[in-house]
Amino acid sequence: MADTTNQRAEADGRSTRWNAHKARRQIDVIDAAVAAIEEEGPDVGVKRIAERIGLPRSVVYRHFKDRAELDELIRGRVVESLMADLAPALAPDGTVMAAIRRAVDAYLDWIGLHPRLHAFLGVGSAAPGGGSGVVAGTKAAIAVQVGALFAAVLKARGEDSPLARSLAVGVVGFVDATVNDWFTTMPRELDSARLAEFLTCSIWSVLDGNLRALGVELAPDQPLSELLGG
Repeated sequence: MADTTNQRAEADGRSTRWNAHKARRQIDVIDAAVAAIEEEGPDVGVKRIAERIGLPRSVVYRHFKDRAELDELIRGRVVESLMADLAPALAPDGTVMAAIRRAVDAYLDWIGLHPRLHAFLGVGSAAPGGGSGVVAGTKAAIAVQVGALFAAVLKARGEDSPLARSLAVGVVGFVDATVNDWFTTMPRELDSARLAEFLTCSIWSVLDGNLRALGVELAPDQPLSELLGG
């Protein structure tokens, strides 16, 4: 019995060490992949990623089920970068129009700094079979956050409409589709500043029109703290 117990403990120890080693190696590979995409573009191959950390391509694949799993983990890392820059801009601060413009500018600024990472996310979202779960989940999470803000504004103004989430999903989808089309269309007819102005005005128009239909009126220069009852 003692021998069996010792053997099981040794096996468990080896498994734990392997899992820890695999996790560390995955982080190294993902870091290398993000750096490679930034430098070479979204179509960078595993061979180039492996070369950056001094490993054969076959060794890299031992730590991932397949390229699809690796790509999703890379997208997860890219989304972390995006959300770190975007999250503060989604805070309900300043006037309505300033808050909208701040969020739009933060998104476009991130794309301007990381165009190849944005392109990589776009490759995942357009993939056959439903695209990237990470990308779709991120859009949904942003929509939930924006929808909660819309719902709070409505509630503070005496309205409790189920349209808040749908309005948020529509706004997020509109921004995503518009920016992706602008990003991939060459030559661009709009520079990023004019695109930001268009998106800001469009979001305000959608928001204002739908709130008016519910009997809620607000001004673009109205402080969000006032709208939220603060």
